[in-house]
Amino acid sequence: MTVAIISDIHSNLEALKRTLEYIKESEIDTIYCLGDIVGYGPNPNECVNLVRDNCQVVLMGNHDYAAIGLANIQYFNEYAKISTYWTREQLTTENLEYLKTLPFSYDNEKLNLVHASPKNPSNWDYVLSVADAQNQLKAFRQDACFIGHSHVPIIFSKSDYYRQSDFAFRTKQKYLVNVGSVGQPRDGDPRCCFVLFDDEKKHVEYVRLDYDIQKTYNKITEAGLPLFLAERLLKGY
Repeated sequence: MTVAIISDIHSNLEALKRTLEYIKESEIDTIYCLGDIVGYGPNPNECVNLVRDNCQVVLMGNHDYAAIGLANIQYFNEYAKISTYWTREQLTTENLEYLKTLPFSYDNEKLNLVHASPKNPSNWDYVLSVADAQNQLKAFRQDACFIGHSHVPIIFSKSDYYRQSDFAFRTKQKYLVNVGSVGQPRDGDPRCCFVLFDDEKKHVEYVRLDYDIQKTYNKITEAGLPLFLAERLLKGY
């Protein structure tokens, strides 16, 4: 079965809609969301509604956790802090309560899902190198753990990393797969990013899609959010 795994939407409605359209056109019925539905962008309620209605599994991200007032945001940069306070004011009571129900992790026989890292999912640790991955690969029993958080699409094994758009798992290997970001890519490519995973063939396909970035840009500025949050979307950083 092929599933779609998305992450780090960050209140970017245009990117999320384009992603869901593609998944529907591809006749994929199962969608897993690794968290950070909100934060940074201008449409938190609309994005929460769509994720809740379309995703079979939804996890807690650090920006979701911050939006419901449970995370220490002192380590956030000034733009993230401003957007967190703004998001809290925008979210409906229903959506705030929904975010509070989200778990930190999910697993089945074939895969493990977390927002940031499998060893301590609620610590929001980054996996940015092979050395980081080596410490995390021991924390799950399946062939693969899918993560987001850094917004950078990359696959780690115990001894190497891979950036190709199509990747087949090798026998007796474990992998950490960063699915990238739907709403705020940071690898220099502004197109939204997510993965399709065939859990029988053990195959990962990265999907990159154009969307109406200018519309999201305009919404951010009209909402009075920092201009930096709009400009970074154009460059994908």
